[in-house]
Amino acid sequence: MSGKSTATDATRRLAAIDLGSNSFHLLVANYQDSQLQVVAKMGEKVQLAAGLDDQENFTDTAMERALACLERFAPFVAGVSAADLRIVGTNALRSARNAHALIDRAEALIGHPIEIIGGREEARLIYLGAAHALAEVHGRRLIVDIGGGSTEFIIGEDFEPQALESLHMGCVAYTGAFFANGELSEKRFRRAEMAALSELANIQRQYCRLGWQDPIGSSGTIKAVAAVIGARGDGDATLIERDALMKLRKRLIGFGQLDKVAMEGLKEDRARVFPAGVAILCAVFEAFDLQRMRYSDGALREGVLFDLIGRNTPEDSRRHSVELLMRRYSVEASHADHVMETAMVAFDQVRESWALGEEQRLFLIWAAQLHEIGLAISHSQFHRHGAYLIEYSDLTGFSRPEQQALAFLVRAHRRKFAHKELEALPCAIQPAYCRLARLLRLAVMLNHPRPEQAPVDFQLACKGDDLHLSLPEISFQALLLNDLEQEAEYQKAAGLTLTYDV
Repeated sequence: MSGKSTATDATRRLAAIDLGSNSFHLLVANYQDSQLQVVAKMGEKVQLAAGLDDQENFTDTAMERALACLERFAPFVAGVSAADLRIVGTNALRSARNAHALIDRAEALIGHPIEIIGGREEARLIYLGAAHALAEVHGRRLIVDIGGGSTEFIIGEDFEPQALESLHMGCVAYTGAFFANGELSEKRFRRAEMAALSELANIQRQYCRLGWQDPIGSSGTIKAVAAVIGARGDGDATLIERDALMKLRKRLIGFGQLDKVAMEGLKEDRARVFPAGVAILCAVFEAFDLQRMRYSDGALREGVLFDLIGRNTPEDSRRHSVELLMRRYSVEASHADHVMETAMVAFDQVRESWALGEEQRLFLIWAAQLHEIGLAISHSQFHRHGAYLIEYSDLTGFSRPEQQALAFLVRAHRRKFAHKELEALPCAIQPAYCRLARLLRLAVMLNHPRPEQAPVDFQLACKGDDLHLSLPEISFQALLLNDLEQEAEYQKAAGLTLTYDV
């Protein structure tokens, strides 16, 4: 990724926290002159996935472990601006039914929103981190990242991923599924491998067809495998040979019990989940017929930092996702541009009074561009169809809460105000997104006749949440008057006030 900084730019402090299913990681770095300099780097085994009960809820003990870890991380990010800090949650937080309970407490503790990211978005960020760590290496790469609850597989070249997948298998999850009683045996090990091979069958043909020159592994399990192999003298600490991996597999089975696993190069807090991680890695080698794999330091937390650098710039991957959606669903670009232009005029007139920032501006732009994508399904209730497409598509660069917020704006742009969907958003952003929805509604209404040029000659004033719209006399037509009357009624029913000059 190319940077936008010059030698005269001030140093920018960035921070990322990765709430993984096995470990939590913190990375703080200074960014200047297109370079990252690490300031602080920490990791703790929280084993969040191991704290899920039979109902897929986090236990109180697991939540306390997570909060205690974040309390230790908090001082390192205390001085980082909100725009330069990102906290992301992965598989365990995606899976837990009571994830919101932990997230609410964690956000209150650390004073920053936590975003749950989808599996493919996790894979994209992992690739971004690994690709920067391997910037000097050219050719197509296969990146494998074995986590606690999921394993990500990415094929890419330079900084562009070409295939992204996240499979439901991880060292913590497989420990519970195949080694829960602590027994290590050939039969149990092979059962874990076969389960992983079954998951891999879903991507095996596609990935082998794409091909790669350089298989790379990242994160804890693969780092530990390389370290153990290196400590025994079967290779160095950055390379895993197939023969050495098979010897390691045999050694692990020889321990007979998880609580007896102890090896030079293996940290004590990883020992219990290590065999399951090795079983998954053995299956990866088998499915893709690998003979060797290199270990790379770059992973999710590094990817989050590089993604932060590109946010709110032309390189923002979210912009590309919006453009892709517009093409996929054949959005009428000229009308979308008119709505966007009108929305921006409205936004700029109230942004100071309503304390709206640049991020909200971007989401209003994207909502304006996408408000009609539901027409590709049906004209009836197209605002609902559009919201569904946005919320449940794989949108590169967007976290799940961001997709939910964008989907709300599209859902709320017409007809009755979408109170239920608004209340489903995180409480902290509800007031701002309610206001954004009102601006979008006005922009859509003013462009209802689909004029050749966007209506921008109007004045919008606010007093608290009360809005007043002033239009030039030439603008008043029967259709517009009818729309204004109806919109004022919709907003009144939602407990909001819209007045206008006639």
